[in-house]
Amino acid sequence: MKNILALLLVLSTLSTLAQRPNSGPNNRQGGNITLTGTVLDQETGRPLEFATIVLQKADDPSSVTGGITDLDGKFEVEAPRGTYNIRVEYISYTTYNLENQALTQSRDLGNISLSLNVAQLEAVEVVGERTTVEVRLDKKIYNIGKDLTNSGATISDALNNVPSIDVDVEGAISLRGNGNVRILINGRPSALAGFGSTDALQQLPADAIEKVEVITSPSARYDAEGTAGIINIVLKKEKTLGFNGSINSFIGDPLTGGTTINTNLRNDDFNIFSTIGYRYREGPGNGFFDNTYTSGSFDRITEDRDIQRLDRGFNANVGLEWFLNEQSSITGSFFFRSGNDKDVTSNNTVRFVGTDIDSRTLRTESEKEEDQSYQWSMNYINRFNEDGHQLTADLQIGRDSEDAGADIEERNTFPNNNLIALELEDQREEQKEFLLQADYVLPLGDSQFEAGFRVDLEESFTDYRLDSLNQSTGQFVTNQTLTNEFTFNEDIFATYAQFGDKMGKFSYLLGLRLENTRLRGRLESEFDPSELEEQLGVDVDVNFTKDFLGLFPTVNLIYELGENENVTLGYNRRINRPRGWFINPFPSRSSRTNVFQGNPNLNPAFSNTFDLGYLKRWSKITLSSSIYYQRETGAFERVQESTGQTTTDGIEIIRSIPINLSTNQRIGAEASLLYNPSRKLRLNASFNFFQFDTEGEFNGVDYGAKNTSWFARMGSKVTLPWAIEWQNNIFYRGPNQNAQTETEGIFSMTSAFSKDVLKGNGTITLSIRDVFNSRKRRSFTETEFFTSDSEFQWRVRQSLLSFVYRFNEQKKRGGRGGDGDFEDEGGFSD
Repeated sequence: MKNILALLLVLSTLSTLAQRPNSGPNNRQGGNITLTGTVLDQETGRPLEFATIVLQKADDPSSVTGGITDLDGKFEVEAPRGTYNIRVEYISYTTYNLENQALTQSRDLGNISLSLNVAQLEAVEVVGERTTVEVRLDKKIYNIGKDLTNSGATISDALNNVPSIDVDVEGAISLRGNGNVRILINGRPSALAGFGSTDALQQLPADAIEKVEVITSPSARYDAEGTAGIINIVLKKEKTLGFNGSINSFIGDPLTGGTTINTNLRNDDFNIFSTIGYRYREGPGNGFFDNTYTSGSFDRITEDRDIQRLDRGFNANVGLEWFLNEQSSITGSFFFRSGNDKDVTSNNTVRFVGTDIDSRTLRTESEKEEDQSYQWSMNYINRFNEDGHQLTADLQIGRDSEDAGADIEERNTFPNNNLIALELEDQREEQKEFLLQADYVLPLGDSQFEAGFRVDLEESFTDYRLDSLNQSTGQFVTNQTLTNEFTFNEDIFATYAQFGDKMGKFSYLLGLRLENTRLRGRLESEFDPSELEEQLGVDVDVNFTKDFLGLFPTVNLIYELGENENVTLGYNRRINRPRGWFINPFPSRSSRTNVFQGNPNLNPAFSNTFDLGYLKRWSKITLSSSIYYQRETGAFERVQESTGQTTTDGIEIIRSIPINLSTNQRIGAEASLLYNPSRKLRLNASFNFFQFDTEGEFNGVDYGAKNTSWFARMGSKVTLPWAIEWQNNIFYRGPNQNAQTETEGIFSMTSAFSKDVLKGNGTITLSIRDVFNSRKRRSFTETEFFTSDSEFQWRVRQSLLSFVYRFNEQKKRGGRGGDGDFEDEGGFSD
């Protein structure tokens, strides 16, 4: 607490500093003068990049010169002395005019605020109808726009259409092929993302997203978690005055349906916003596994799985922004999510001795899961002036609970019909979070200083119980070797400072973040750690406290080669903290023959990453590319080993456990291309290539591996006759491998058609996800004691028909920036 008070005192002192006036323009010698200024959106105060500045000779209208604004909305135009008519233009905004200006010396026009031209917005097709990309010093911003395939889809589906991001068949999210990515909602950890789990993102509607920020070289203002980088999902919050909103309803096959309602009420004093939705989805899946063994009672076992999922979820996000005055506001919001799911998995197993069938079994697992998430957030912002001098403070409290139960029955179907096992699983999980942070931004002419702190306290509790039927007595008996209660705390205390400046065509942002991580675990069970100690070869403390203090420097540089061309260079050091289920030493089972066990001795991994980027804009084409190198020490690796035990019917039991390997080196390159040859045709493509080289051994086994893989996506959007729009998204992930498993490439395609109706207030969309039903994971695992050849499909092809109705809502144009909750992020890179 003393540290927090000290940080608050520092920030309070900084916020009372006198505002430093901008230095005047630099008068140049000779016949030319320099005209400077900054172009801003009048409503949001955000800079407008690539706005046009026109200088027209008053006595010779044919003599025209000018320039455009940079990423920060600033311009610097050189022209001969004379009298000019000055115009500042930006598409869909009212033009700013200055007539008959005698320019005899250099002049700074200061801040020029442009307002939206509503009449023009109603008359033209707006840029915001398509996905656009903005490149900043430390991130890329993808304005989702009117992506047809997102209608009726989930946030996970929408993320899978963003360059650099990949969502696999089980919903796991990776960035540039690296699964250690930090997911933020509106710039903060959130119950919406399950405090690290991505399950909730498969239930929340995609049309709640305003934009997605891909942060591969995070600045010091972001927490250091996530060696791959950060994905920040910014939710919608309308800025238009009055009452407006939209209703999106959809139905699909396999049976899927739902409705999302977005509403907004805004006046000069307050802004009330809400997103409320319900969805019902049946998601059949399947899998086949062919396993061979070098020991145990059977030489080969095949498993044919049929999976029937039922997901039902309600979500609500409501908030109020109260404008205290022209400079400051307070925003309070409440989020609630409730899920009621049921999964039934049938597993037909055939067991072989040699080539002869020995027996067949049927395992049926019926699982019910009820979960609820709550989150209360409070944000305060004070803009001291229009130059970006501001102070923000955030308070967030979240809670996530999940109750799951499963009935598991396994019986022989050949050569006789008898019960093998009947088990009852009961698991309760609770997560709590408290977050407090403050950020202070002080512009110093063309440079900027920023400082802040964050306190993030998370606690997760797992209560697991397994009861097995004793067939001789007919009574259920608690399995004490698998029943446990585990509490895990992760406390993070951080402070940071960063400084950025621009010198001509060169900009830089230097930062340093100090983080203290405290990990605590407490296990209540009859667990004997001696077996785990023998396996790991070290002493194991199941009730532990660990502290890690680390410095995390960041460097981000940008050099403008031309008006529409730049090169960026970034460096950052980051951390990968083990989650609670990776540390919980108590074994948990995915089946009677597969056990996952956490490792209390698992320590955080650290990475150093270099990223070199290049951006080029033409009139109709935007090219964004980068190459990167990352070296991670103490990298996590899940290894599989035989426990030396077998089930009562002679099947070998296999254990998976995470360990710290020595190093993991990763190199890669990516490129994305946006091409808009006309208003009726839009194309985009992206390609990611990466290679990792892992070194390390465990229990005398070398787990070193080297793998090269890639993934690519291509999208097209065509306007057909009768104003029907047709969009296709194609994705292919190349084959990859680690020390024990090789995975084949995966191809999938999504197609959608849409038509505006009701004078543009409504839109009907028909979409087909995974058109060829090809999104299947095929892999082969080989160890010293078993092999596994498998095919798994999380969800089969799906068709969706959706209808969106907008009321009192103008279609929004892109490129304004800052139309989301993250608009007040601050930072030199913004």
